Amino acid sequence: MAKPPATAPKPAAQPSPLQLTFSSNQLLQDLCGHHDVHLQLIEDTLGVQLVARGNQLAIFGPPEQTSRAKAVLEDLADLLKNGITLSPAQVEAALRLSDGLIGGRLRAADLLNGNTTITTPLVKITPRSGTQNAYVAALQKHTLVFGVGPAGTGKTFLAAAQAVHLLISKQVKKLVLTRPVLEAGERLGFLPGTFEEKIDPYLRPLFDALDDTIGREKWQKMRETGQIEIAPLAYMRGRTLRDCVMLLDEAQNTTPQQMKMFLTRLGEGSRMFVTGDSSQSDLPRGTRNGLKDALETLEGLRDIDIIKFHESDVVRHPLVSTIVSAYAEKERQITLKLED
Repeated sequence: MAKPPATAPKPAAQPSPLQLTFSSNQLLQDLCGHHDVHLQLIEDTLGVQLVARGNQLAIFGPPEQTSRAKAVLEDLADLLKNGITLSPAQVEAALRLSDGLIGGRLRAADLLNGNTTITTPLVKITPRSGTQNAYVAALQKHTLVFGVGPAGTGKTFLAAAQAVHLLISKQVKKLVLTRPVLEAGERLGFLPGTFEEKIDPYLRPLFDALDDTIGREKWQKMRETGQIEIAPLAYMRGRTLRDCVMLLDEAQNTTPQQMKMFLTRLGEGSRMFVTGDSSQSDLPRGTRNGLKDALETLEGLRDIDIIKFHESDVVRHPLVSTIVSAYAEKERQITLKLED
């Protein structure tokens, strides 16, 4: 007697897609981005498929990833509802926040509800990581704030943006930007050009931040009237600065004496922001780092906050985070060999 033909195994049941419904078709269009660029970023990062129709969005994929995509999309919708214009950078930030990095899960709504948005004439800036959120909160609250950590974490840009906000909103009368001009030994006489032409190349990152937050024409006019002052650190000696906000960048290139000199320029009604990366010091070998010395001396004191960024907080191109991590690991291995 012939055996009955074997029946083909039934295909595994596919999980039902997660469905999201938004308040309007326009909100979903803004969420998708031009040519669906925002959805493409989420799909590529999380390995899910997103299908939009009308005011509804279906999310296909493994349960863990679809849940994460849902959280990201809801975060981005919150940003849109609060007047934030989405960009690919904002989408990447929401994806980072969804991954439970430094400080655990942090929603975009949490950032907004925490009042940590910086408003400048040209842009409205929302923190893009948990550490950035803590940093902006510190910049808004404390008189002296240190932002320290690797390149690409936004520590200088956010400090400059908050300084601009304080100036434009008339909470201070003046903005002072400074940094140690270590490469020229703080003696610029041998360089060609005027004083401004000599010092300007060293402050280019700060100028870029001013371009983005005020606009070049406006801040250059404010520089001419004295509302914005730009000077090398050596020119701060002997001054007392009142009703102003002072930003010291590249602070890892100061000596303890220079750092003390700068910090004691603080006058009535003034604020002070200090940024730097101790791993990038250009000081001569054997010279004590003024930034490290200040952190050790001042940590825990009233009205002073220290925010430490990590490799996972890098918000530039994703490859930058990989590069920073690779160099950090190399330095750790060298340290371990020296200890052995």
